[in-house]
Amino acid sequence: MLDFWTLILAALAIAGPAAATVHIVFAKRNPSTAVAWVGLVWLAPLLGIVTYLMFGITRMQRRARALIGEEGMDESARDLEPVSLRELAEELGPKGAHLTAIARLANRVAGRPLLGGNRVELLENGDEAFPAMLEAIDGARHSIALCTYIFDHDKAGIQFRDALRRAVERGVEVRVLIDALGARYSRPSMVAELRRAGVPVARFHPVVLQWRMPYFNLRNHRKILVVDGCMAFTGGMNIRVGHLLGAGPPKPIRDLHARIEGPVVAELRDVFAEDWLATTKELLAGEAWFPPLAPKGEIVARGISDGPDGDFEKLQTILLGALATAERRVRIVTPYFIPDERIVDALGVAALRGVEVEVHLPARSNLTLVQWASQAYWLQVLEKGVKIHATGQPFDHAKIMTVDGAWGLIGSANWDPRSLQLNFEFNVELYGAALVHELDAMIDERQREATPVTKKMMRERPAVERLRDGLVRLLSPLL
Repeated sequence: MLDFWTLILAALAIAGPAAATVHIVFAKRNPSTAVAWVGLVWLAPLLGIVTYLMFGITRMQRRARALIGEEGMDESARDLEPVSLRELAEELGPKGAHLTAIARLANRVAGRPLLGGNRVELLENGDEAFPAMLEAIDGARHSIALCTYIFDHDKAGIQFRDALRRAVERGVEVRVLIDALGARYSRPSMVAELRRAGVPVARFHPVVLQWRMPYFNLRNHRKILVVDGCMAFTGGMNIRVGHLLGAGPPKPIRDLHARIEGPVVAELRDVFAEDWLATTKELLAGEAWFPPLAPKGEIVARGISDGPDGDFEKLQTILLGALATAERRVRIVTPYFIPDERIVDALGVAALRGVEVEVHLPARSNLTLVQWASQAYWLQVLEKGVKIHATGQPFDHAKIMTVDGAWGLIGSANWDPRSLQLNFEFNVELYGAALVHELDAMIDERQREATPVTKKMMRERPAVERLRDGLVRLLSPLL
């Protein structure tokens, strides 16, 4: 007669993989990905199930919007008038009118209106962005909402901690949301430091394991600061001293942020409020957080929130639409480039149509595995006519895209599966030749300093390197 515990273990050995298989079948859209996970959980049940729990769960159900209800948080945003496609076409003129196709797509996908009357100031590196953000925090009278992936305990982080503490002491309502994984990039954690300073702070999606692991799923990668509900900052910059290039940090990081005023700020403050509610169950409300917004400039813009919840793959759909709409030139700056088949095809089709497609990447990534996986795709896109430019130091963490000199995209998302499918991201699409000209000028500066990557260079690399990159490429969904 079999031992009782033997029966229990045998039952668990079957029930565990079976339960994981059911979840995989319902959750995974890609058949090859589903087959790979099912094979792993049955062939190596313990390792497979643990690995799937750590890396395979790629969707999160959040109750924030259900808790908000149909009335929503921001009554002032109901009076904002969206820009029509006809008005946008007139604004863009004959050379840019075709870009209304991107706006039409985003109208149906993004879930947020296209709004005019915005002022957008581009801020390069922490040398420009951090002083502007700290000045806004010190000038706050009613509310401060700050969301960041990394908030390091260093010179830059301490400046922000002290500014937030002073705001609390002035009676300003302050809320700070830090990703639980990003909070562990330095010690001691700035979460504890902010709490000691009396600043209300929460960690987004706490992780069980205690070490820093950059490949965990479902992270809040957004960078949003909203002051008094009417001035916002967003882009790719974390709060860390590496962005202060003028200070000569040991690991300098180039990046881009933007200061935004005008109606589109409503979309940034809504995203923060949803994230805060999902994390803490506290509903932000009232004019301190949601004051009326007046036109401040001429830029037409829209916030695009993306994440492994109800916003799943919204940004990727818009990126594919932008590539399909381009007629003359597409320019992309991204620190991490691991495109899936859809993006590879879209880049290649655009280039084969005669569009000049440029991708600007760091010559050396700060994440070695990501670098190797990325290189496995370079020859594939080069053969389709896409141009790749490899930039040197400092490491370029900026995320920029421009199309035909009149449409731009900035924000937190990279061109990899982690950003486009696994993380919570926030980007802003921008329409207008003058602002996009500024973005193109920044790309021109990078291009002057970069080294063109050629098909010959990639083909002549040692076979062992090409094999290594190809093998690591198999891990692309995890990177």
